[in-house]
Amino acid sequence: MKVTSIKTHKITQKNINIFFVLDKYLPKLPEKSVIAVTSKIVSICEGRIVKMGTVDKDELIRQEAQFYLPRESSKYNVSLTIARNILAASAGIDESNGNGYYVLWPKNPQKSANKIREHLQKKFKIKHVGVIITDSKTTPLRWGVTGITLAYSGIIPLKNYIGTKDIFGKVMEYTKTSIIDSLASTATVVMGEGKEQTPLAIIEDVPFIKFQSRNPTKEEIATLHINIEDDLYAPLIKNAKWKKGL
Repeated sequence: MKVTSIKTHKITQKNINIFFVLDKYLPKLPEKSVIAVTSKIVSICEGRIVKMGTVDKDELIRQEAQFYLPRESSKYNVSLTIARNILAASAGIDESNGNGYYVLWPKNPQKSANKIREHLQKKFKIKHVGVIITDSKTTPLRWGVTGITLAYSGIIPLKNYIGTKDIFGKVMEYTKTSIIDSLASTATVVMGEGKEQTPLAIIEDVPFIKFQSRNPTKEEIATLHINIEDDLYAPLIKNAKWKKGL
C-alpha cells in the first residue's frame, strides 16, 4: 500500500469550492486509488464554520449532538457526545486550524463523498476511484487519536469474516474489518494533525479493496451502524447520564 499526502495552501473561510481545491492539487489519479479528504476542509468550503465568541460552544454541541454529557463531567472540560452514531468529543466540533472559527462536521458528508467521487471519475476518466471523508477520534483507555471515516463512496466499506473459518477451523462469529476506518487511520498518519497543511491523501496499491463504480445505497451505509443495544460497549454507553441534543 502506498499513501501520499498532498500539501495545499491554507484552506480558510474564503474558500467556497472543494472541487477547486481538488482540481488545483490532485495529480492524475490511477484506476483503483482512494482519495482521503479531511472533513475539515469540506466543512470550511461548505461554510460550516462559526466565529468564536459569537456563540456559546455548548449550545453548538447541543445542536450537533444526538446525545451529550456536560463538559463538567470530564476532567478535561470536554463534552463527550454521540453524533451521527459516532462516539466523539464535542460532536466533532473542532477549534484547531480554524483560524478563529469553530469548524463543524460537514452537513451531509455522504452527499459530499458522492459528489467528489463523481467529479474525480469524470475529470480523470477512470471507472474506479474511492473517496473517504476523514476525521480523527480518541479510543477509550488509549492515548492518541486515530482516523475514522465519516462517509465513503466507490468502495465496499466492510470485510465480513462472519461464518468463515480461522486457521484452526473455528467458525468466526462476530468479526468484521472496517476497511474505510482502517484507510482513514492510515491516511491520518500521513496527513497529520498539526500544521502539516496536507488535508488530502492518495492511497494506492491496496489489493484487498473492492471497488464499485457507484454511490453506496442507504442499505449499504446502514450496515456500518450498530444499535446501542447491540453494541459491545452497551453496558457503558447505556448507563451514562446522557442528555438529549437539540
